[in-house]
Order: sequence, then structure tokens, then C-alpha cells
Amino acid sequence: MAVVEVHNIEGKPVAQMELPDEVFNVPVKSHVLHDVVTMQLANRRSANPKVKHRGDVAGSTRKLYKQKGTGRARRGDIKSPLLRGGGVIFGPDGRTYAHLLPKKVRQLALKMAISSKLQEKALVVLDGFDLAEIKTKAFVAAMQALQLKSALIVTETKNDTLERSSRNVPAIKVLRSEGLNVYDVLKYDTLVLLQPAVKTIEGRLTA
Repeated sequence: MAVVEVHNIEGKPVAQMELPDEVFNVPVKSHVLHDVVTMQLANRRSANPKVKHRGDVAGSTRKLYKQKGTGRARRGDIKSPLLRGGGVIFGPDGRTYAHLLPKKVRQLALKMAISSKLQEKALVVLDGFDLAEIKTKAFVAAMQALQLKSALIVTETKNDTLERSSRNVPAIKVLRSEGLNVYDVLKYDTLVLLQPAVKTIEGRLTA
């Protein structure tokens, strides 16, 4: 097991903590990370526009008038693409880019992403991140004490004071442990885990 120091928000070490190898020391394979990040970004894409074809338009299927004798075109129903309000012939069909990889692959990729931060010495464990009030200045002071500029901070549960104090600070994101994902772990330079969140992440990835 890897042993890391636990710091307080002043940047001072206060304890040590063991991190299980099955979550925090997994061999990193770049192609697995690439596949999962590609999946996440594809799932965020909006689908193409979708038009209504002849069968999608609401309207009667009654023939508008008799076939012969009127001297006019041979009309079918009112949903014809040739009539105003009718269906569209060759419009887009609303392609979606979303796809899913197997759950075991997604879990493995998340372990790899977390392990890569530990291997790069870009993983920080804090005993807590308690702010007296919702104040961006206090949050920035804490980040300066920790010498962090780009960080993903993972909490165990909702921390409204921390989330609201940090939301206007660039290159910082506060995320709850159930929302931890590969893209966000790799996007930020440093992964900051609050001590209670470590056990939650461990339980999620070893279940």
C-alpha cells in the first residue's frame, strides 16, 4: 500500500494514510483512458437536428380529392412533402453520438486516472476543507497555502460553503465522490481528495 501524508488547509501535514493498491496503484494504459474520455465527450454532444418525415407529420391520410377529372395534380394525403406543412424528404434524422463502454472498463479507467495522479505526485489528501463562511477570498487563501492553481477537489458529501466559495475561481472544480470521472481527473493538474472521500471512492471502485 502507498502511504501519503494528510494535510490541513494550511498545507501542514497532520497525519499519514494508507491507500490501497487495487485502486491507487493500477498500471496505467493510455488507450483505455483515451477510450473512456472519448466516450464521455461523445455523450456530452448534442444530437443532430431531426426533421419530421411524411410518416411523422400529424394529419389525415384521406386522399384530398379524386384521382381524375379535376385537371389538377394527383394528390395523395395532406402530409405529402410537396405541400405546405407536409413531411420533409431528405432532412437529417437526429443522429446521436452517445455510446457506452462496459462498466468494468469504465471502473478500470477511473482507477488508472487516479493512479496516474499518485504516480505523478499530483494527489493531495486533506483532512477537511471547512470554511467559516462562503467567501472566495478565504478559499483562494487556502489554495495558495496548498500551492495549488489547477485542482479537482473531491468531497464525500455536499459541501455548500466550499462549492459556492470556489465556483468563481478559474481552473478549480469541486466534485462529490459519486460524480468522480476520468475526464475531470485528467483535466486538472492536481487531484485533491478529502479524507472521508477516500473510503467512499475505495468502496465504489472495489465493489
